[in-house]
Amino acid sequence: MRQYRTEKIRNIGIIAHSGAGKTSVIEAMLYNGGAIERMGSVDDGNTVADYASDEIERKTSLNCSVCIAEWGDHKLNLIDTPGAEDFYGDLHSVLRVVDAVIVVVDATTGVEGGTEKVWEIADKYELPRILFINKMDKENASFENALASISDILETRAVPTQLPIGKEEQFAGVVDVIQDAAYLEPNGSSPVAKSDVPDDLAGAAEESREALVEVAAESDDELIEKYFEGELSDEEIQSGLQTGIFENQFVPVLCGSALKNIGVQQLMDMIISCCPSPVQAGPVQDVEDEAKTREPSADTSLSALVFKTIADPFSGQLSLFRVYSGTLTGDEQVSNSTRGEMERLGKPTFMNGKKAINTPNVPAGDIGALTKLNVTRTGDTLCARDAPIKLPGVEFPNAVISYAISPAREGDDEKLITALTRIGEEDPAFKIERNDVTKQLLVSGLGELHITVNRARIVEKFGVETQVVPPKVPYRETVRRRVQNVQERHKKQSGGKGQFGDVTINLAPLERGEGFEFVNNIKGGVIPSNYIPAVEKGIRQRMERGAIAGYPLVDIQIDLHDGKYHDVDSSDMAFQIAGSMAFATAVGQADPCLLEPIMNVSISVPDQFMGSIIGDLNGRRGQVMGVEQTGKRQAINAIVPLAEMLRYSIDLRSMTSARGKFTMEFAHYEIVPDDVAQKVIAASKTEEEEA
Repeated sequence: MRQYRTEKIRNIGIIAHSGAGKTSVIEAMLYNGGAIERMGSVDDGNTVADYASDEIERKTSLNCSVCIAEWGDHKLNLIDTPGAEDFYGDLHSVLRVVDAVIVVVDATTGVEGGTEKVWEIADKYELPRILFINKMDKENASFENALASISDILETRAVPTQLPIGKEEQFAGVVDVIQDAAYLEPNGSSPVAKSDVPDDLAGAAEESREALVEVAAESDDELIEKYFEGELSDEEIQSGLQTGIFENQFVPVLCGSALKNIGVQQLMDMIISCCPSPVQAGPVQDVEDEAKTREPSADTSLSALVFKTIADPFSGQLSLFRVYSGTLTGDEQVSNSTRGEMERLGKPTFMNGKKAINTPNVPAGDIGALTKLNVTRTGDTLCARDAPIKLPGVEFPNAVISYAISPAREGDDEKLITALTRIGEEDPAFKIERNDVTKQLLVSGLGELHITVNRARIVEKFGVETQVVPPKVPYRETVRRRVQNVQERHKKQSGGKGQFGDVTINLAPLERGEGFEFVNNIKGGVIPSNYIPAVEKGIRQRMERGAIAGYPLVDIQIDLHDGKYHDVDSSDMAFQIAGSMAFATAVGQADPCLLEPIMNVSISVPDQFMGSIIGDLNGRRGQVMGVEQTGKRQAINAIVPLAEMLRYSIDLRSMTSARGKFTMEFAHYEIVPDDVAQKVIAASKTEEEEA
């Protein structure tokens, strides 16, 4: 593959609701560009972009995949993204490094829940967009209905630049309203010849062209003046369209059929003419010093960002990166400014699906891959040693569901930790942590499918079978009442030196979240100072065991104010035991109760679902704190017990047809209602008996 100058490169993310045809659009582009001799299909499992075994099995994209199409003396880096919300970690990685996106919409369904969500993520990155209405040849396909759903649901200014010729089975081509020409179904990968606009579409085409010219003129003050004075030239229209798209003033709408390769060549032309090159995207800034920038030129100092890591237990990891400035050359040492370490690079390659294409270097604006980087992970910056810069990393979405995981076979604990660590490096949206309260190893992800797929990858790549169960809620225990003068004595005599420790304590509840406070009020040496730490240690150990359900006790103050000791028989152990006994007795008299974690929950849903969502929150013991209108969506803020939210991601998708989304973070602990507490306590006792 030949090298391309920076201005001849286009970095494009392909995004959509799952099943809209992203991968098929890329396949048609690769065929048109001559990268493949025959178009594969998702159903047959032989597309370039979906090459992983789990993607072939499930017939859907689960990972991002870089594909390369050469078209019109340009290089198109086309990055396929997962459509399922469970794998939006890769979507965020891709949108961090592309300069524009193609949003694919199914002509038979219009905008779906996933379309809304990927659109909002593209909004976050302020990326220029082109809409491609796909599957125009399918039964019930409607360009008009799909276009209406785009304007209504996405609330964007969608401007058709093409009109379909025919519909459903009779769909045969597209009318390009900019060029006032028709393009019929191609016979091969060569550019499709233009023909005259069919008579029955001439009026609609002229009307659409007038609207398009007006939009193009509005993008620039000089053009709007010329527009009022007379007609704009084709070059001026093209310039106005480019400016409007770059600045997200409107979104052009194209249509076609990826499987029949209709309209795809015109989409590729639009990418070249109306999507920004890396040069037009502009310089990048240092995340810690905005005054430090890098121009997108191959002749400046190197800066590159790793946006995806793929773990392989045999060949090591594969790191996908974009060069923002300078030229990345193989067999050189660079700085990983994110981690403050040096990194020795091997030979870079270009990736076309799973195929690696050797290259001596990767210039500014291009996307490449490296193997076996020692310290570099997703989101890290690689730069010249003598010109350090740190680029913004990748922001991954928060996990929404968790499970406790363990190896299915005894003795696989270490192998499981290794496998989870490697999978976490490959997929940073997949979180691993050990809960100190429940003592469970937890995996958290963006949905149940996310967890399931990564468990399957652990088996495939590392040979470790796993089992999962819903996580335990990390309850706490506390007390509601003050108790005075609780005395306990530990005395034991069995020949020789005995054991003796005597303590008297006061116990009082603290404000929520204050933890534990130990106050030493011993006067006159009734307990020698060297034994005081032993009393506190005994109490802290007893706190960890709980009083009613085995959960740690918190928010308690202990006042040690009296006691006795024996010159011979007293010891640290004796006072540890006495302190533990006194604490247990005091807690039993202090009205112990259960605490549960309460979460701040923010939910965004379309207007029509608000009533059912609020009703559902009430059924989960939630409390709605506020509702705010945002366009045609409602943002609901609530506090809800964690115990009621463990499967909320699944339930919310079901209640809103995948159009709802939520975030959740810990707020505080509250006392569990008595009826709920009794069930938790009973379950804890049953578990203890079974153990």
